[in-house]
Amino acid sequence: MIKNPSKLPLNRNSNDILKILNEGMISSNSSLHLKKYILKNKIHFPSSEIDLKEFNNVFLIAVGKSAGVMSEYVSKKIKFKNGIIVVPKGITPKLNKNIFEIINAGHPLPNHNSLKAGKKLVNFLKKTEQNDFVLFLISGGGSALSVYPNSISLTDKILVNEELIRSGANINEISCVRKHLSLIKGGQLIKNMNCNGTSLLVSDVIGDDIGSISSGMTFYDKSTFADALKIIKKFSLQHKFPNQALDILKSGVNGDIPETPKKAIIKNTIILNNFSCLLKMKQKSKKLGYKTELISNITGNLDEVTKMLASKAITSKNNCIIFGGEPTVNVMGDGKGGRNQELVLRLYEKLKNKKSIFTFASIGTDGIDGNTKFIYQGDACFDPSKGESFTAEFTPSVGHTLHFKPKSGSATIMCLDYTKFDKDYGMAYCTPTTEDAGCHNFNKPNMTSANPIHSETNPSLIQIYVNFVKFIN
Repeated sequence: MIKNPSKLPLNRNSNDILKILNEGMISSNSSLHLKKYILKNKIHFPSSEIDLKEFNNVFLIAVGKSAGVMSEYVSKKIKFKNGIIVVPKGITPKLNKNIFEIINAGHPLPNHNSLKAGKKLVNFLKKTEQNDFVLFLISGGGSALSVYPNSISLTDKILVNEELIRSGANINEISCVRKHLSLIKGGQLIKNMNCNGTSLLVSDVIGDDIGSISSGMTFYDKSTFADALKIIKKFSLQHKFPNQALDILKSGVNGDIPETPKKAIIKNTIILNNFSCLLKMKQKSKKLGYKTELISNITGNLDEVTKMLASKAITSKNNCIIFGGEPTVNVMGDGKGGRNQELVLRLYEKLKNKKSIFTFASIGTDGIDGNTKFIYQGDACFDPSKGESFTAEFTPSVGHTLHFKPKSGSATIMCLDYTKFDKDYGMAYCTPTTEDAGCHNFNKPNMTSANPIHSETNPSLIQIYVNFVKFIN
């Protein structure tokens, strides 16, 4: 799952971290978990089995970030009449296009294809007949990938989503508001379906609340219009939401709009969740010889989560802590990045002056990664033709490695504790280790200056100026 790990200049701790993370990502492959449920033209549950040959037509509806992979697997086991697959743009499932319609829609914010998907799903299910059967495959991201707003424009729907994501609200709160501004979420997608079906879900929600996985489009809804208004007030979103959206919610409270379904119509089964991956990671860490502590279902503001994890790192009797969850961030500015970058930077600030050496990583993937210019480890290539320069500061703390590669000749290695680079500015806190004792010696061609000097502002730092350096993300 992690590509080319051997090419990354890592120390032992970092290598072990990658091995542990890789185990978690491999176990997150939904196909591995579908094997228990999907047999040849049958759907198997621990206490029952559905023989699909008994139905006139079997249809497939798959929505979410894992919809492509899941559909590829089940299409090899089950004979479908046809179906609709809704995935993020850039994903191209290997499916028979004569049978399946593939819609590439927007994520994390909906777009016109998301609206197209929502309407097509509703119309598709309305045409089902009594002796048909629909298999739903639902995974995270479906809330944005398929939308059908209730009496508000797509533009307003996008604004609502954006404000909710930036507000610091958790996924359950976000889902509550989404469901009450939608014609398909909260179980509404299947209320006009004319046949039986079942839904297999990959949970990206802490606590596995099915009503919040892709906003519960095949489940039912425990929340109310009144709850949605309370959430908007809680996060002071009244003046940021479109008036039409607020009017819809108020109409619901007044009883002018029907509530979302409060009872399940079809069976919903979670086949994979965050905890499944954490357990595999824990098993791997033990095999590598670590005393491991597992912390699951982490929620709350990222600042508080950071304090908790830093405290655990300092006081724990274990030498490996594996954690999983979904903390929230209240976005204050227009910066780039996300929760994982912010978490590791906050942890670095809290642990950088401690006597122990800490190595930490935080990941989350939608399959589309690296959305900023910032890197924390990588290669730099000397390019004299560019006339660029770079200043790095060295501090006595052993950490990760960064290779400096001239256009010709061998690489010079620096061991980095923390790095932040972009095209305009670069700073590295690092120190050589014993095996890289020559890393101060930048005796390379086409370099005008590379002599370490002590920083005047901070004698504990060593500063180096390197001319003609190009950083490659």
